[in-house]
Amino acid sequence: MRRDYFELDVTNVDWVENDGDPSKPNVVIEFTGAAAELEERLTDRSGNLLDESEVDAALRLTDDLDDPDAGGVVAVTNRITGEFVLELNEDADDVLKFVRAARRYGEATGDDGRYRVEIRVDGEELAVYEKATFLVYSEDGDLLRSHSLIPSGIEL
Repeated sequence: MRRDYFELDVTNVDWVENDGDPSKPNVVIEFTGAAAELEERLTDRSGNLLDESEVDAALRLTDDLDDPDAGGVVAVTNRITGEFVLELNEDADDVLKFVRAARRYGEATGDDGRYRVEIRVDGEELAVYEKATFLVYSEDGDLLRSHSLIPSGIEL
């Protein structure tokens, strides 16, 4: 599946910069390609939709983090097989702002699901995940722990 078949929209992150009331960050990933292929990637061998414990979300930087125009690839992967479910290009600053909001939301509320991911096909909801982990990797593939969202007690 091509990255340009996906569009990402983020809400509930501006409260961090405005010192507003905490609100769970939400990301909607809209897919406009062939639905059957995405649905297949989001199901297990039994044909059941993957649950939130079976998917991971991450950002792999494609530029140096200090570059003001740094970009990256957001990926959702199948934790069991390691296969990519989807990938899309995004501005690194926007994704890091989202991670900061999710971290602050979790700190403020003690909520295990620190952010929500909705995957839609042509406007129809396909999957919804409540997640507490979001890994950020450098362009060399090194885990950037200080920029990642890693719940306490989790060892990587």
